[in-house]
Amino acid sequence: MHDTERITLARLPSGVELETTVHTYGDGDGPTLYVQAAQHGREINGSEVLRRLHGELLAREDDFSGTLIAVPVADPITFDRVSYTAPEALDSVNANMNRCWPGDEDGTLHERMAATLWEYAGDADAIVDLHTGGKEMLSHTVYLKGDAECRALAEAFGHDLLLAEAAGEDADAEWADRNFGGKLRVAATQEGIPTITPELAHNTELVEDAIDAGVAGMLDTLRHLDMLPGEPAPTNATVARNHLGRVKADDSGLFHVDGDVELGDYVEPGDHVGAVHDPTSYEVLQEVTVDREGIVYSLEREATVTAGSTLVGVALPLAE
Repeated sequence: MHDTERITLARLPSGVELETTVHTYGDGDGPTLYVQAAQHGREINGSEVLRRLHGELLAREDDFSGTLIAVPVADPITFDRVSYTAPEALDSVNANMNRCWPGDEDGTLHERMAATLWEYAGDADAIVDLHTGGKEMLSHTVYLKGDAECRALAEAFGHDLLLAEAAGEDADAEWADRNFGGKLRVAATQEGIPTITPELAHNTELVEDAIDAGVAGMLDTLRHLDMLPGEPAPTNATVARNHLGRVKADDSGLFHVDGDVELGDYVEPGDHVGAVHDPTSYEVLQEVTVDREGIVYSLEREATVTAGSTLVGVALPLAE
């Protein structure tokens, strides 16, 4: 039912091999689901989800069919540094591992790591890439807009908010500027593998609500794929468009949230959120207001902000 394999992802300059552990459950008779966590090292709730899922699967061994491949720490470099990206000295080209899928076995460090894991992910029937949002972010699940199988997978995992992300020519400028085409979810979906990215609330700390939601989501995903008996819990999730309604800082300074806007609120253009001011001259640099109607799914609470950073994320409700 359960096997583990210690694999080498890449080789460090010192000659030390960078390793991680791959867990495999099942007998191969049925669908294959690939799931990974901690591709960004600050995002640890997914790793804990997989640890607890391990116990659930062993307890349900007689009911399980198919194959689950689980990687609890996809990027040991960022995990050990509690960071989002790798140091420039290790990968100055692809500091973010989630921008270089499906990888390149002869490429940069992160490209080689992605290529090694793609040997497992690339043959799967479905993929779940567990991530963790900021402390002030609603838990949500992202899928590729217009892809029915990805939408069904996202609905099965659950979450009150599903975010449809457009790709390629259908996306906004940020998609290309930030190389979103190199995300595991996008690369896999384009290869015909339904893939979702659940964003469990909170990073750098283990939060029980987020972990419980992640375990429940994984079990319902397995039910959706007929790898466990039963049906996923019904969902009345709100579907919205991702990466369109970001209110950004016009200038660097201190961001003081002093409006009535809270996470999960439905807002309209002009709703007041707060202000960015110069901490030395006390000058108000920006009155921060919402620029479109929708659902607030992220709100910056770390007061020191730089120009261009996102202060408020608003998801635009979408009918599909």
